[in-house]
Formats: sequence, structure tokens, C-alpha cells
Amino acid sequence: MRRQIWPMILGVLGAMALGACSDDEEAPVNAAGTGGRGGTSGAGGTSGAAGRGGQSGSSGQSGSGGSAGSSGSGGAAGSAGTTDGGGSGGTGATGGSAGTDGGTQFDGRDVFRNDTFGDERYWTDQLRMHEVVETVPPTTALAVGLKVDSEMVPANVLATADLSAPATTVALLKLGAVVGLKAEVNSSNKVTRLGITCALCHSDVDNSVQAGIGKRRDGYANRDLDPGKIVALSPALTAEQKAVLNSWGKGKYDARWNQDGQNKPVLIPPIYGLKDVALETYTGDGPISYWNSYVAVTQMGGNGQFFDPRVDVSVIRTPDVVTPKLPALYAYQISIPKPTPAQGSFDAAAAARGKALFEGTKAKCSSCHSGATLSDAAERLHAASETGMEPVHAQRSATGKYRTTPLRALALHAPYFHDGSAATLPAVVDHYDTHLSLGLTAPEKADLVEYLKSL
Repeated sequence: MRRQIWPMILGVLGAMALGACSDDEEAPVNAAGTGGRGGTSGAGGTSGAAGRGGQSGSSGQSGSGGSAGSSGSGGAAGSAGTTDGGGSGGTGATGGSAGTDGGTQFDGRDVFRNDTFGDERYWTDQLRMHEVVETVPPTTALAVGLKVDSEMVPANVLATADLSAPATTVALLKLGAVVGLKAEVNSSNKVTRLGITCALCHSDVDNSVQAGIGKRRDGYANRDLDPGKIVALSPALTAEQKAVLNSWGKGKYDARWNQDGQNKPVLIPPIYGLKDVALETYTGDGPISYWNSYVAVTQMGGNGQFFDPRVDVSVIRTPDVVTPKLPALYAYQISIPKPTPAQGSFDAAAAARGKALFEGTKAKCSSCHSGATLSDAAERLHAASETGMEPVHAQRSATGKYRTTPLRALALHAPYFHDGSAATLPAVVDHYDTHLSLGLTAPEKADLVEYLKSL
């Protein structure tokens, strides 16, 4: 009954823009993560600020067609919805390659890469990060995991740039070349406004120029990024806040710390290969646009609405510039394909044996990693005790459980599990062999690893 009624409740409340917080509520002190990896666009309501019906809402304004890559039935505002909440959510995005919303003509890729959702109010006005970035040379920025999109910089300029000079950082910001950062720079080369975008955590570069500088790769988790250390540079934070932020480390972020006060960061996830994946968060709180909304509003500090009483979170800021863009953002995200394993990166014969084990009764992998997405998340979630995961992260969520991870390009984003507790794929196999008492032999484990590398 709970699963049936939640889409209706959240959709209606979203549409009414209800919430306990005022529109001038402060953004979180730890806002550095972006994008997130799960969420729905919701059922009716505010185009999915909360709720889980369908892929992108149930009715709304823009219809299910739109232009190329329309996110379909969520619409521009989605407030019309349908009275049955999530029941008629349908399939959501009908195109996706262009990531354009049919009602408002937002370009999903542009939203992902360049839209701050007005979060300068937080990063500039409160954290004063614009003062920080203009004192940091590119060498320091690269050391904390920031990336430079080489295609945004003229080749002759990049070849002669002094990467030890803070002025070079300002020049790169002015060119829009620092992935995930958006700055306004005045005629005196002073940074006057600074915000962040989804790409900060969920885009990488191919290092074709040097480490941290190259062609952009959307959807890749930036596991070099140390978001806590970056935010801790703010002169507006207390020593206690900075201590928490500095404890996170590279590739990790805690998107609930500013909500519940607990400190337990998790890995920044990749967001490629999301098409048809259900409940794309570690704990299955909701599908993609649910999490997009949560992060844009509660973490990035954008002007928007997020309301979910399951986790006692309600943030309402006006005007809402997040919700209308969720359908286009969703459409772009599901259009990003997972990378193909590099030729020669796995043993094909061993992978075939591993596949038979994976799908068989001895390893039991496919009992949870099932279907085309290799995840049963659409049907059920799992208690931490079922899989041997630490329970705290799940306890902080709306579901109290974990969803089965869809297996996408695993070889590219070690470490594994939500907390990074398995450093390698052999460690993943060892964990389940021990926890589930599978009794796998060393050759069987090796074959399973080769199969996982092939996905």
C-alpha cells in the first residue's frame, strides 16, 4: 500500500508547493555534490520534485512527444499531473539523444554542463568561493580533482599557459573550461559570481593533454575530485564544519550530512548507461529526477523545490528554476551510453565461463542482478544484512534498504560498493563468496571477474 500511495501524496504535495521551509532557507554547508545518480521525475506534481511514478511524471504540460529527446509526460511544470499519481507514469522519455524537453525547449546537455540553477546565491553570497578560486593556481585545482576541458581552450593558449599562476585559473574560468564550475569574470579579471553544475562530480576528461586536462567525458564519475576539501576552503565555514568536509577524501561525498548531521560519505557514482534503470540511487529512494531534484536543491543550493517527508526534508525556494528543467536533464542523462570495454581488457573465454556461473545456481548472482539492467531494483530492495553491506547509509535513507546495483562498465570505476569498501573486482567476488557461503573455487572466482570486466 505504501508504494502505491506515495506517488500520489508526493505528486499532489509537489504540485501544491507545500513545505515547512521558507523560500529563503539557507543552502547546506556541505553542498558540493552534483547530479546524484538516482531519482524520478515524479508523478504529476512539480515535474518530479518528489515521488516515483513512471519515468518522468504522469501528465504535465508538454506531452509525451516533444522535440528530439523529449522527456515526455512530465512537462514543463508538471503541475497538472493526473489524479492517479504514479499509476499512469508510463515510460517517460521517448527520445533522449538530444536531451530536449518538448514543452520548454531546454537542452539537457546544456543543463547538465552549464546550469547552476541559481546556486550562486550559495557558492558566492554565502560561501564566498569566488574569492577563493581566483587565488588558486591550476596546479592546486588539478590536485583536488578539478578538470579542464581542453576543447574550450585555444590550443596555442593551452600550450603556453602558466599552470602555476592563479591568473590562469581565472582565464580558464572565463573561457568556461573548468568542468562543473561557472563563473562571471569582470573586465578587471576579478571573479564576481561563481556556481557549480552537475558536471562537477559527474564528468571527467580523457587526460589527452595531461592528467586532469583533456576532452570532456560526461557521465564518468570524477573519482579524483575531493569535494569536501574544496568546500572546506570557504572562509565562511566553522572549524568543525571544515573538519568534517576534510575527512571525506577523493571521490566521496555525503549528500545527507547537511540534513541529518551524520558523517558517512559514499562514492560519487558514474551516470552513464542509465536508460531503463530503476531507482538509480544506492538506497532506491526514487528514480533519476527525484535525485536530480534533491541534489540541485539541497546540495547545490539551487532555486527550486524538494519535499519528501520520508526523510524529513522540505526546501522551497522561489522562483523554481530546477523543476522545469528536470525532464530535459533526465533525457540527456539516459542518452549517455555506458563505455564499451577496451579491446583486450578481459579474457573472452574466461568471461563466457564466468557468465555461466553468474547466471547459474552456484554463484547466484542473477537472483538479484537480473533482467536487461542486471538489477531487480524495480521489484524489490534488500536489507543490509542480505548482502553484507554496512547498514548506516541505508538507515539514513527513505527506504532503509539497498538496491541491487546495475552493472555498467565496472572495470572503469573502482572501488566498489556504495562506500568503496571493495577496492577491486576480485574483492567484490570474495565478499559475496564469503557472505553468501558460495564455496567458489579460485578459478571460478577468476572467471567471474573476467565476466564482470566484460560488462
